[in-house]
Amino acid sequence: MLRKRTPIRDHSAEANLFARRAFTAFVFVLLLVAVLISNLYNLQIVAHKSYQTRSNDNRIKVIPIAPNRGLIYDRNGNLLAENKPVYNLEVIPEEVDDLDTALSDIGKLIDISEQQKEEFLDDIRHNRRFKSQVLKSRLDEKEVALFSVNQHKFPGFSIEARLARYYPYGDTLTHALGYVAKLNKKELAQLEAEDLATNYRATRDFGKLGLEKFYETELHGEVGSQSVEINNRGRVLRSLEETAPVPGKDLVLTLDIGLQQIAQLSLEDKRGAVIALDAKTGGILALYSNPSYDPNLFVHGISSADYKALLNPDRPLINRTTQGRYAPASTIKPHMAIFGLEEGLVTEQTKMFDPGFFQIPNVEHKWRDWRRWGHGHVDVYKAIEQSCDTYFYDIAYRAGITKISDFMAQFGFGDLSGIDIKEETTAILPSREWKEGRFREPWWRGDTISVGIGQGYWTATPIQIANSINILVNKGKHHPPHLVQQLRRDEEVEDVNSDEKPPVVLNNPRHWQIALDAMHNTVTKVSGTAHKAFKGATYDPAGKTGTAQVVSIAQGERYEADKLKERHRDNAIYVGFAPFNDPQIVVTIIVENTGGGASVAAPIARQVMDYYFLANPISQGKKEPQS
Repeated sequence: MLRKRTPIRDHSAEANLFARRAFTAFVFVLLLVAVLISNLYNLQIVAHKSYQTRSNDNRIKVIPIAPNRGLIYDRNGNLLAENKPVYNLEVIPEEVDDLDTALSDIGKLIDISEQQKEEFLDDIRHNRRFKSQVLKSRLDEKEVALFSVNQHKFPGFSIEARLARYYPYGDTLTHALGYVAKLNKKELAQLEAEDLATNYRATRDFGKLGLEKFYETELHGEVGSQSVEINNRGRVLRSLEETAPVPGKDLVLTLDIGLQQIAQLSLEDKRGAVIALDAKTGGILALYSNPSYDPNLFVHGISSADYKALLNPDRPLINRTTQGRYAPASTIKPHMAIFGLEEGLVTEQTKMFDPGFFQIPNVEHKWRDWRRWGHGHVDVYKAIEQSCDTYFYDIAYRAGITKISDFMAQFGFGDLSGIDIKEETTAILPSREWKEGRFREPWWRGDTISVGIGQGYWTATPIQIANSINILVNKGKHHPPHLVQQLRRDEEVEDVNSDEKPPVVLNNPRHWQIALDAMHNTVTKVSGTAHKAFKGATYDPAGKTGTAQVVSIAQGERYEADKLKERHRDNAIYVGFAPFNDPQIVVTIIVENTGGGASVAAPIARQVMDYYFLANPISQGKKEPQS
């Protein structure tokens, strides 16, 4: 068998094959290099700005800085709401190895309630662990000292000083100023819906009631920012630049703290409300609801025990000046007199006989006058001066509810007063439509009779009553009641709340003076219901007393306060102004379940007016707010 011969290699062919493969590989590598260069060009040239921004975002962070909240002053420059430094015990959770043990140990040094622990643990569940969270606020000097000595034992724990709202007059101004407290999820959602959340990135507190809530935007200011360099875990390494926040605007009120304190002292332990208005502008000089409470309890989070204490039958959380609904009673008789004169139902000379009751023809029921034996022959002046019920029963019956309701609506009854706080109710100005909508019943003739003396279905808030009297005193001019007169920031001053509402116009302007003269008689004449309370006053007052029934008294029975539950006794009301010829102040007083507008409410009004005219610089011409 012959051996197989080894073929001779074709070096030329192999060389050509190698050359082709090398060329193909070179072209492939060249294409890859071209792609790489293209991508580098795109990254470094075309998309340079975009990637640079994304890179900076990874290492530069903008931290918001909360602005200082605006301050609140009374008309004489007294500070009513300020920002005070407080010391808080704060914790960075990621720096604490065993949080439960640390909380237990720190509790041996500083008293920390279970509620504070629960709120702290809830906060860290909803925030990043490297962010500082408040464990306990408002540490006293002893607690700060104890922690400072032992701080080395508690890594991640620190004492931080922050500004917090403080109300130096406590419960004297609560229902006017309101208070701030921790910003909650609902409020944050509302801010986001209004596209304002960005301005609250560093804010912990939010206005909850009163002026703090109504003027939240103005008081809050504008958030600042600080650019810092951070590591990949979000920890701040160094500060780069800062934009200072713009502080909130200060509020300058029409309110006078001295008059407010007199209002508080005059009510003592009684439930009620005191309102004093500047008759020239509608500015509120005093706005006090009793009982009240200390707003500072809410600023740092009120305890369950303290909050439960406020949920008592006296309802201190209710602002009686704007939310209390009371029968206006005889305080609306001057308005009813003007209404009767305007409608031609009575004239200045008209007299009627009051036997002590009123009856609808062919109806047995008697609507009684407060004086059982009546007032005899009564004209419009005597009807107001001696508060004759029968006179106004007759006007109401002959006029009908529709005309009464339409006329009284012009004075603000049944509507919001315009005061610059949100806690207000419209109360009830009765009408046919209201009763049909509320009770699904028609309006009966007998329903109108009690409305003529401010009773029945009619309810009003003290601020509505005060506003209506101010309109009457100004003969139709309507200056809406308000608490704030200026907004200030540094040298910038903005006057606010100076606009008037459309006036009440009478067919005969003389009718204003008839009602005002009768209110003057009520105080100055011996037979007037408020004469005793203002006897010896050095100024010239005018006013009207009122006693409002809380529960109905059966036909034929007499009102005997001692036999009724305390909450069922009559409310005492007084409205007044002074001086008579050039009114400067309008006062409204309501005291619950004490009876006797003349014996209880009018003396309180005397205390308020005495301070205003005898002891207060406001009445001496110093009405401009001080810096």
